[in-house]
Amino acid sequence: MGEVTDTERPPEPDFSAITAEELRAYRDEENRFRASSVMRAITGEPDPGAAIDWQEIALPGRDLPVRVYQPAPTGDDETAARTELPLVLHVHGGSFVGTAVQCDWTNSHLAAMLPALVVSVEHRLLAPDCSLANAADDAWEVLQHVLQHVAQWGVDPARTAVLGESCGALISALTAIRARKTGLELKAQVLVNPVVDVTETMYDYPSMAEYAYSPTRALPQLRLFQRLAAPPGTDAGALSPLYADNLSGLAPALVVVPTQDAVADHGRRYAERLHAAGTPVRLSEYPGARHAFLAMPGVEPQAKAARAEILAFLRTALAR
Repeated sequence: MGEVTDTERPPEPDFSAITAEELRAYRDEENRFRASSVMRAITGEPDPGAAIDWQEIALPGRDLPVRVYQPAPTGDDETAARTELPLVLHVHGGSFVGTAVQCDWTNSHLAAMLPALVVSVEHRLLAPDCSLANAADDAWEVLQHVLQHVAQWGVDPARTAVLGESCGALISALTAIRARKTGLELKAQVLVNPVVDVTETMYDYPSMAEYAYSPTRALPQLRLFQRLAAPPGTDAGALSPLYADNLSGLAPALVVVPTQDAVADHGRRYAERLHAAGTPVRLSEYPGARHAFLAMPGVEPQAKAARAEILAFLRTALAR
């Protein structure tokens, strides 16, 4: 789980024909690269004002790693700060690949500047034997665990938000819906380039046709993602926030949409549905930005502006 100092990025496989064994090998190599010092040129350096470490949380039937970001100790106020921090539950993107380390640039900055405790869930990755429901359970159960042990974590349970990118935004949206159903009040949800439809209609959007193969080869990855997320016999609608029966009463949302993205219309349509349901929502578009741009400040110039917008949104939402 630590940073790798020297590695090479694996070639992109044929996602339409990849076997389970090939998928495991590819994601292991790809995640080593994403956690490497070489990748920092793309993903950005962590904020020096934040302390970062890995912890394991004991969940039913499994131990799950989380990457924890908090303000670096500054002296006499350390104890007081740790008992008052808002909580931001973060879920990284990638679905069948991905690691919390790829989001250090954003999460460490939020931890230092809000300030807050940011807990990034190293959820189970999608695979033939692990569907989206498993990853969604990981996020929900980590959130429950932290809120059931607030003294240990040093958080204020009344100031909790969720944040995610891509598949992580999908999981965050599902978490927000689950929270409302159980009576847990979240203060905010931030959904960055969200995928919110894993049914057969997920491809029926103009942005999907326009950006299926440019600027990246998105469509083959999305088709694999869908097959893994909702295998035969799964109720794909139940895993698609866009088709939730009731989107009222949810935490206020910031939906961040890069426009050169195959799933840009997912975010737009979800913002429309939230608004129609009476849930406060802000749709913020970043013209010319690509999918996963927030995790690539080294090559995506709009990442810094998006991070600043997320910080301001959360600062307002999580204020006392």
